[in-house]
Amino acid sequence: MLKKYVLGMDGGTGGMRVGVYDLDGNEVAFASTEYETVYPHPGWAEQNPMDWWKAMGESTRKALAIAGVQKENVVALSYDGTCGSTLLSLNDGTPIGNSLIWMDVRASEEARFLSETRHPALKFNGYGNVSPEYVPCKALWLKKHKHADYEKAEKVCEYADWITFKLTGRWTANLACIASRWYYDAPNGGYPKDFYRQIGLEDVLDKFPQDIHHVGDNLGKLQPAAAEHLGLTPDTIVGQGGVDASIGMIGLGVIKPGMAALITGSSHLVMGLTDTYHYTKGGGYFGPFPDAIIKGYGIVEGGQTSSGSILNWFKKYFCKDLEELPGGAYGVLGDEAAKLSVGSEGLLVLDWWQGNRTPYTDSDVRGNIYGLSLGHTRAHVFRAIMEGVAFGTENVLASFRKAGFPVNEVNMSGGTTNSQLWMQIHADVSNVIVNVPKNPQASALGAAILAATAAGLYTLNEAVDHMVHYDKQIFPNAENHLKYQEIFAQYQAAYDKFGDWMRETTAVFTKIR
Repeated sequence: MLKKYVLGMDGGTGGMRVGVYDLDGNEVAFASTEYETVYPHPGWAEQNPMDWWKAMGESTRKALAIAGVQKENVVALSYDGTCGSTLLSLNDGTPIGNSLIWMDVRASEEARFLSETRHPALKFNGYGNVSPEYVPCKALWLKKHKHADYEKAEKVCEYADWITFKLTGRWTANLACIASRWYYDAPNGGYPKDFYRQIGLEDVLDKFPQDIHHVGDNLGKLQPAAAEHLGLTPDTIVGQGGVDASIGMIGLGVIKPGMAALITGSSHLVMGLTDTYHYTKGGGYFGPFPDAIIKGYGIVEGGQTSSGSILNWFKKYFCKDLEELPGGAYGVLGDEAAKLSVGSEGLLVLDWWQGNRTPYTDSDVRGNIYGLSLGHTRAHVFRAIMEGVAFGTENVLASFRKAGFPVNEVNMSGGTTNSQLWMQIHADVSNVIVNVPKNPQASALGAAILAATAAGLYTLNEAVDHMVHYDKQIFPNAENHLKYQEIFAQYQAAYDKFGDWMRETTAVFTKIR
């Protein structure tokens, strides 16, 4: 009898990661292929969808080769993609231009327009500012500024939806995406058609994929061209994919209320489940989004647009000479930064390189490094970036606590778990226990769990019990937490004190570019 394996495919901002897993959740092999993000203007960020598909093929073939697993042994796969990454497509899957990925904030004006409608659908934004990452904002921008392409488009969709078509030949919309970024309200009739009509996007509803599914639904088998591209058989079952972060919650074992997931990478995202649906004006978080991953539960979400991407920016442009040393730039600077005291000897970073997602939902503020002196080194800035990102995470957690969603422990995944220092800084800043899974690639594992459920090998609860395992815990240092509280108070004060100046300055640079 053939041993069974499942594939989890994680389409992140930086590339496509594919893991081969057995049914106990053990990672047999893992492969990653990078793809390019282009930044035509400040605040813009685009990717070519064909690069996603090419990377999926390369990563899948590499992972299978590393694992030594025959394609006949792979019974099912599922996948995820970045959320809010909007693209126009023909019905045959031909993309019309690049995708405006999630971190693209060019639709700031459209986001303000949506905010000013005061429509009841804005309950998912705390009845406040709308983020330009939301699909209606991007769709409205495309309709206004790329009108010919918009009119030509037969589908307006997201990363995961386009991948679904490439895999199966079916156009589906997954509840993870449409509940969290398209204003789809499953318990209350679906799309708020009057809202779309009010903002001038009534026609986009016909361009959205009409076949709606929960993540993990069995969508059938790979179409032959996709099987050949991936190096799999056409008998491989495809489980409905969705949002990378939501599926990461599953890979972290966060499938019940009272638990929180901190998913890290290019961005940081804090997510939890609730069975209580109350919506607070100016709450500083998104949601709850009903039925987004599990029917009957809503997702509460907050996050940072830039986190790991800030460290990567710093490494790329200021630390190239360290890359050839043992441990690379991250290793060298991490060792030096660990020797520094709390506060990086007077530096405070505002982590708004691509604007602020929550709690301010303001795309017109930008990153800042305060306190620089001639005595500061790259290690000081490196640690200050880590601390600034942790302050941004604490700002999100503070909004959760204020709304009645207490967080004392977080299950963390992603790139931050590669740094003992950064995990400790998070624990100290937020005074939380950080639980670290055995497999930090939570989104890929979560997709593998959905593949197993789509194939009927487990229920979701059974799959999590069998496939999610934890490795260690990081406990907060009480003395460091007290010090960080004082610095965090200054971090929180910065937006009220300097937000207007930042927006005015951003407008000046936008005008003259």
